[in-house]
Amino acid sequence: MDRTRIVAHLSMFMACAFWGLMAPLGKDAMTHGLDGISMVTFRVVGGACLFWITSLFTEKRHVPLRDKLMFAGAGLFGLVLNQCCYTIGLSITSPVNASIVTTSMPIFAMILSAIILKEPLTGKKAIGVLMGCSGALILILTSAAAVSDKVGDIRGDLLCLGAQFSFALYLSLFNPLIKRYDVFTINKWMFLWASLMILPFTSVHMAGIEWGSVPVRTWVEAGYVVLFGTYLGYILTMIGQHTLRPTVVSVYNYVQPIVSVSASIVLGISMLQWSQALAVLLVFLGVWLVNKSRAKGETPSGDKGVKN
Repeated sequence: MDRTRIVAHLSMFMACAFWGLMAPLGKDAMTHGLDGISMVTFRVVGGACLFWITSLFTEKRHVPLRDKLMFAGAGLFGLVLNQCCYTIGLSITSPVNASIVTTSMPIFAMILSAIILKEPLTGKKAIGVLMGCSGALILILTSAAAVSDKVGDIRGDLLCLGAQFSFALYLSLFNPLIKRYDVFTINKWMFLWASLMILPFTSVHMAGIEWGSVPVRTWVEAGYVVLFGTYLGYILTMIGQHTLRPTVVSVYNYVQPIVSVSASIVLGISMLQWSQALAVLLVFLGVWLVNKSRAKGETPSGDKGVKN
């Protein structure tokens, strides 16, 4: 294996490990001084600042007005709805459930691609979708009967599912747009539009935060979410996607719940039940079947947008 491929594999592993650790750390921050709305605002505005600063040192790309306006729609589905649903859902449910639900995104992407982009739907993909949906259903039913948010909360699980659906819809609707530009161009415009969309609704809430009462540990965790979970995670993913096949990239998606579950149990903010383990197995097998079918029948390009 040459040096370029080793770097690509390490980049994908680190990106997914960052995202996996983001769930328990973000959850802990949102139970000690911050809430879901605050965390979403930090992620979107912080990401916008970091990507625009970075764009000053990267190759300039001309973006016509029509595409700039299209990035507003991409920012709505790929960031505002995606991150609002995921982050607020995480603040309600357990990090374990949130990370398990995240792995269902390729299944939503496959369904919407078949409807919107007219991509072929094979029998293997259909079985994969059924298995993935079964895992999600088990997870939701477990949360509905839970008496502790360490097990999960059906409201949070549904919001996290909505986040994956929103991102998959973004990939399907704006596929031609995201293929025309590099990651920095895509994300700087999407984050800018997303910031303009959410700040009118969250600025009053943010102004009411008692900044001095927020523990230092919470600020460190929020900083991790913005810097590692939002900014560096996407850059590392870009490095991996530039070299590795999409099916190989998708396998690294499984790193997230492994890291998240392990960290959540160690920190004592979640516990793993047998029904959740079964849900993990069904979702993983479902996504694997979808990706295996795609690998044999299609050669899509890697995703270039944001994820969670």
